Order: sequence, then C-alpha cells, then structure tokens
Amino acid sequence: MNYLAHLFLAQPTADSHYGNLLGDFRKGVALATLSNGVSKGLENHYTVDKFTDSHASVKQAKALFKPEHRRFAPVAIDMLFDHLLITHWTRFSTIPFEAFCEQSFSLLEKKLPVMPTTMQRSVSHMITHNWFADYAEFEGIGFAIQAVAKRIRFKNDFAQCVQDIEANFTLLNSLFLGFFPALIEHVQQHGPERGTPSGLITV
Repeated sequence: MNYLAHLFLAQPTADSHYGNLLGDFRKGVALATLSNGVSKGLENHYTVDKFTDSHASVKQAKALFKPEHRRFAPVAIDMLFDHLLITHWTRFSTIPFEAFCEQSFSLLEKKLPVMPTTMQRSVSHMITHNWFADYAEFEGIGFAIQAVAKRIRFKNDFAQCVQDIEANFTLLNSLFLGFFPALIEHVQQHGPERGTPSGLITV
C-alpha cells in the first residue's frame, strides 16, 4: 500500500512506474510477457519490500501496535510512511510534490491499458481522486485505513490501528526519518534498476 514510496524509488519511465506498482497486483500476470523495463521495476518493488520488512526501525514500529492489531500493522505502517514522506518531502526531494505527482500519474496512465484489471481499477481511482493529496493530511490516512478495513471480507480491527498510530506518532515519525534515507541508499546501491530514482531527480 505504500504506493508513493514505490513511485518515488522508481525510474522516471512508464515501464518502471508500472513495474514498481505491479508487485501488489501480480497475481495471474504472465511474468515472461513483461518487458525488461517492467520486469526490472517489479524486481525493484521486491527489493524495497524486502529491505523494509527486515529493517530494525520498521520492526520497532510494528511492535508499537497492540497485539490484537499487529497483523494489520504492516499495511498501516506503509500508509503512514507515505503520509510522512509527504510531510517531510523537501528533506528528500528537490521536485515540488505536486509536480512529482503529476509526472507519476502521467507515466502510469500510459500503461493503464496493459495493467491487470484490479491494478487498472486501483490506479485509475488513485489518479482520479488524487490519493496522495488525501495522504498529505493525517485525517486522510485514517479515512484510507477505514476504507481498507471495510473491504476486508472478515470481521477485523484494522480501523483501530489509527489509535495506535495516534498514541505513538512522535516515535513513529522518528523511526521513519531514520529508515527512509537508508531505504533510498539501499535502492541506489543494490536495486536492479539503473539511474536516479524519480524522487531524487534534480530540477
């Protein structure tokens, strides 16, 4: 669900943007049919996810959630970290946030016709309703978490994760600021794509 971070760490091409989001929608996709650019983007997605899941700061962040909410903590943290990326945008990027979103949405639109149906639907909704503008406000993260909770097909306490985030916001913010620069460095040094990530291109 950390779509903004994946796009930030993608290359500034339509294939890379598509591939870097495809990791959340790849079920049923014939990987052998993907172009090299899309395949590299998909590999980059997995590089980001693997590093994130194993990082000490993210593990500490998950432990802040109540035991009954912890199964949903990874998704909640992904969404919160996108919010914090927007909050601290100028620490990481020289590109105005609105310009970055416009560029990323334009690149994604080029690949809409070939996306899996579920991805096509989600990305179209993301562009039309500008999810990232909503994520800029903390209330937007709360609404997004509630929306996801309603789509889960079994009774769940996912929406209650907002309480854990509010109770630990200062520490979660600090953990993000320690984690995200390490993620950027890891992708630049070890990621499968070559070139400067989209969010770091100097304007």
